[in-house]
Parts: sequence; structure tokens; C-alpha cells
Amino acid sequence: MTKETVFSNARIVLEDEIIEGSVLVRDGKIADISTGYSDVGEDFESDYLIPGLVELHTDHLEGHYSPRPGLRWHKTAAIQAHDAQIVTSGITTVFDCLRMGADEDGGFEHGEMREMADAIQKAEQEGRLRAEHLIHLRCEVSADNVLQHFADFENDPYVRLVSLMDHAPGQRQFQTMDQYIFYYQKKRGLSDAEFAKFVDRRVSESERNSTPHRTAISKVCAERGITVASHDDATLAHVDEAIENGVRLAEFPTSFDAAKASHEHGMSVLMGAPNIVRGRSHSGNIAARDLAERGVLDVLSSDYVPLSLLYAPFLIADEVESISLPKAIAMVTATPARTVSLNDRGRIATGLRADLVRVFRDQGVPVTRSVWREGRRVA
Repeated sequence: MTKETVFSNARIVLEDEIIEGSVLVRDGKIADISTGYSDVGEDFESDYLIPGLVELHTDHLEGHYSPRPGLRWHKTAAIQAHDAQIVTSGITTVFDCLRMGADEDGGFEHGEMREMADAIQKAEQEGRLRAEHLIHLRCEVSADNVLQHFADFENDPYVRLVSLMDHAPGQRQFQTMDQYIFYYQKKRGLSDAEFAKFVDRRVSESERNSTPHRTAISKVCAERGITVASHDDATLAHVDEAIENGVRLAEFPTSFDAAKASHEHGMSVLMGAPNIVRGRSHSGNIAARDLAERGVLDVLSSDYVPLSLLYAPFLIADEVESISLPKAIAMVTATPARTVSLNDRGRIATGLRADLVRVFRDQGVPVTRSVWREGRRVA
């Protein structure tokens, strides 16, 4: 039986304009878009109707699973809590980040992330989840065991994005030692001697592993059609390396030169939505708003605060003269979807999935009033 729903009298955010009108949803897809007043269907009373948000990089699940150092929560309970907050933030497609590579100083045991992925897929099969959950493998290429962890996902069709990361000191995110000392010495209570050994070990691991692991992982991704992301690129040499590895997504570049070069080479430049909300990077690197003003910001990620993905585009449209609301909304919908080849969503257009969000915003933080995934209301 055909199922139809009409959303009327909405400010419909298309990819390049906002129109006032109605959207007809039929059997989970957008069947028609019309302008003008209507007394048929659900009256939006001039609330915004935007595409469901597409989240490519979030560590939010990890915080539910390991809410305290050394503590592990029940996986299904953690996934459900994560999913509930994701959906009520307007996110209908989420790439859950799972960490690959660990040592005695941190990370997860071998097999632990495979178990988490299995739990996500089982939760979906049991109808527990409201957003669509896909997998983003965050590969710490300096780690000795990253390929062993990565091999656990050899035949997993849910893996659609892989990022290549190296958090060794003196480069990328930690170009200076100030932030590295805060993250790794002060937080862990290491003495100067202990910290010096820690740094030497991390640098040695990076020099030994980074290049061969990047090459091996990017080769597998090319064979399987998985989108590859670089992480924290700081220099033009890093960008050249990303091009060589077939990277399509530049995550959190730490300098304007790296962001600009990535953008000019056709990569989507991703920055954190919390960076937009706060007005600066939490680690002291370049501000996302600066990249937006210079025309080299393509995608936003909620990173560690789900609601920031809805809030940030409205702030950008308010504060950056050259960016309209449709262009800002595309940073969290159409562009991330295209970057990972999800061409059936991310826009309000006939024939696409009816992943839709009703948003009220007069000023300040927007309110998610309703969320639909493939035409079914999920929040």
C-alpha cells in the first residue's frame, strides 16, 4: 500500500535557495516539492524543513561506551544512548568512529572494536536504532598493531570511511609541544623523565610505521571503494602525501595553507562544528570560521557534541557574509553525502530519500521539532 505524507507551509532549504511551500513524501522518498500556502498535511507554521544531517566524524559513541578511564559500559546500551542523542540533533546518517591501533598507553584491545561494530549491526537488525549507522575506522598509522585491528573489518560492508591519523609529537595536530605536554604529560601525571621516554617511543613508532601503514591501508580502501580521509594535515607535504593516498576528505587541517591546498585539489575540507560554536579550536589550531570566510570550508562534523552539527550552520550563515543558509546547511548534508558517495540523500529533491528535519529557530540555538528517516518519523 502506498503511504503518503505532506509537510506544508515550511521554509524549505534547498541546496541553493529557500522556498516557502510543501513537500510530498511517498513510500519513503521525496515525491514532489511545491511552492505556496496549503491547508493539506502537517502545517509547519514557517518552521524550516532541512535534509537529515550526515555526520562523518563523531567520537560520541566512544564516550558512552567508555565514560570513565578503564570503564566499559554495556555496548547495546551505549549504542542506544548515542543513537538517541544523534537523532534528536537532526542527524539521520552517522558514521560511528571506531579506533584502530593501540598500545599500553591507551586505545582499545584487539577485537574490542570488532565487537562494537557487531553490536551496532545487531542493534540495527533488531530495530533499536533510529539513525542509519555506518562505520568510520580511525587508523592510528603509527601504531604497531593498526593493520591487525584493521584486518578485523576486511569484509564489512558498513565500513564506508577510513581516516589515516598520526598523533606523534612535533607534527600535524601537535606541531608544538605545549599542547602535547597538556594532553599526555599533565593528564597522565608523568614525570619529566617518563614523558621524555613516552615522546621518544611515539616518535620512533611514527618514523617506523607511518608511511608503510598509510600505503597499505589506502591500497585496501582503493580496492574496496572506501573513501579515505587524511587527518590534521599541517603542511603542503602532508597534502601531497594525501593526494598520493587517494584522499577525498581532509579532516581538521591545522593550517590555512594545508586547507587551501586540499580544497584546490578537490578534497572536501572538514572542520569541527564545536570549533564554529566556540569560535576557536580546542587545541589552538586554525579556527573553522576563518576557513569559512576564506572559502575553503566544505564539511562540518559534530566531533564530540552532536547538537553542534545543527547549530553551527546557522551561526555561519549569521556571521559570514559570503555564506547563505542553504550553503551552510549543505556543509552538513549534501557535501558530506557526496564525499562518501551516498548520492541518495543529503538534499531535498524529488526521488531522494525522505531524510528530513523540522527545525524552529528564531534566534540562538535551533530546536529540532521532528525528524524523519526514509519518511518514517524517528524523533
